[in-house]
Amino acid sequence: MSEPVRVRRAYDPVEDGDGTRVLVDRLWPRGVSKERAAVDVWLKDLTPSDELRSWYHHDRTGRHEEFVERYRAELDDAAHTEAVERLAGLVREGGPVTLITAAKDVADSHVPVLVDHLKHVMKRT
Repeated sequence: MSEPVRVRRAYDPVEDGDGTRVLVDRLWPRGVSKERAAVDVWLKDLTPSDELRSWYHHDRTGRHEEFVERYRAELDDAAHTEAVERLAGLVREGGPVTLITAAKDVADSHVPVLVDHLKHVMKRT
């Protein structure tokens, strides 16, 4: 069985094994039509706050560790809880679930932190 949660860029072609495609960016990916993106759910509330995102983008290298800590704290707050639970519910339904992002460098974005947080939420329940 493949991973229940996958990550793909919005610019990648849709694959048969993507399952439920969840956009996890605040903004719609530039230049991608709704048909091409084939997004099933758009969970904007899973993204870092505007303040945190802006702060992080000023110095990605020097602020990465603190960004991870601060974003994890945001994911635990009331503003994010409903979206996190909705995503966890999609995974519990049997997946697969593919998180879609427009980030150029996915490994340096909020997405790996989100995936890790989701794994912890899934273990708690």
